[in-house]
Amino acid sequence: MTETRLPSQALAEPVRRVGRGWTASLSLANGAIWVGWYGPLQILLASQAREFAPGTGMSKETLLAWVTGAGAAVSLVANPFFGALSDRTTARWGRRTPWIVAGTAGGALSLLLLAGAGGVWSMAAGWCLVQLTLNAAFAAVTAAVPDRVPRGQRGAVGGWLGAAQILGVVGGTGLATAAGGIAAGYAACAVFTVAGVLPYVLCHRDLRLAAADRPAWSWRGFLAGFRLSPRRHPDLGWAWLTRFLINLSNALVLLYLLYYLRDRVHYADPDRGVLVLTAVNGATLLATVVAGGVWSDRVGRRKPFVVWSGVLMAVATAGLAAWQTWPGAVVAAAVLGVGFGVFTSVDFALMTDVLPRALDRGKDLGVINVANALPQVAAPALAAPVVTYLGGYRVLYLLAAVIGLAGALLVGRIRGVE
Repeated sequence: MTETRLPSQALAEPVRRVGRGWTASLSLANGAIWVGWYGPLQILLASQAREFAPGTGMSKETLLAWVTGAGAAVSLVANPFFGALSDRTTARWGRRTPWIVAGTAGGALSLLLLAGAGGVWSMAAGWCLVQLTLNAAFAAVTAAVPDRVPRGQRGAVGGWLGAAQILGVVGGTGLATAAGGIAAGYAACAVFTVAGVLPYVLCHRDLRLAAADRPAWSWRGFLAGFRLSPRRHPDLGWAWLTRFLINLSNALVLLYLLYYLRDRVHYADPDRGVLVLTAVNGATLLATVVAGGVWSDRVGRRKPFVVWSGVLMAVATAGLAAWQTWPGAVVAAAVLGVGFGVFTSVDFALMTDVLPRALDRGKDLGVINVANALPQVAAPALAAPVVTYLGGYRVLYLLAAVIGLAGALLVGRIRGVE
């Protein structure tokens, strides 16, 4: 009689609820990675671009765009690539932890390399290395959720991860500003990133994949796995498309916000206006990101929350087109924060619910995460001709509202979850 071998615990569907300590430490690790990204993105890279631009034949804005664009291209590839590698890892420390450690350590060293950059090329190389390494850590942190969290708790955990992400953006900006210089800012972000990841790595043991459960290696099979087939996995395809459309709508709203306040609303201090709108949006987003996830867990449903949060964001975006005043912008920012907070937590839980195979969780979530990054590339290409030739900001925000509404309504095409 042939003995049936059970799969690794790493591939089993989790049923045991995770504790507050696990959720808090994973959220802290997630927020620390975002500190490593957004201290440079918000403050430090712009300061370096201002220093290095003279003599290059480029303006500081153009230089910054090229460097951040190169980093974004690396990010699009790195996230699913390292997610797939972590899926196949059989180290004694587990599937995800080795990549969290290696990615965080590499990210900290890359930030220190950026601190000593002496010109354009070393700046660009340093930022691409930051994106490469921190995406390795981020892919592993994200995949830990479907590995360890039961379906009925993923909304709440996704909410805390979303809150940590927002605080990481604010914290990275604050660290880079308070450090008192470019080199000190990079060093502060590097130290915080490492320190924030340590509690999860040291206090929580990862699940180990048995060598017998790892598929045989071939480059052809590895690369073929990145093709997301809507025919074979329609729920995953629809989930990717809905996330891409709603994120594209949000990116179109944010891209020219400064110019919108200056040229259409005629706000006296548009720089300050962007800061106020960002603060209003962040406050309402934080107020709903955890609550929305917990609520969806309690009722056991995901799609209605994603649909109605998308509809709410579309209404707020249309309001920017119809009500082009400062009070209208403040109201729209608040409503967008409410909608995007619910969307952030519940859509993340929905993504984990439609993953086809436990063996490919990291890779599939990495492919889904492309739907977060790709809109940042697509939005400028779409927005520039609309604003310049096709009707200006009113048409741009109406288009963004239609795109967001389409993303919300297409959630109904996902059949595998209630």
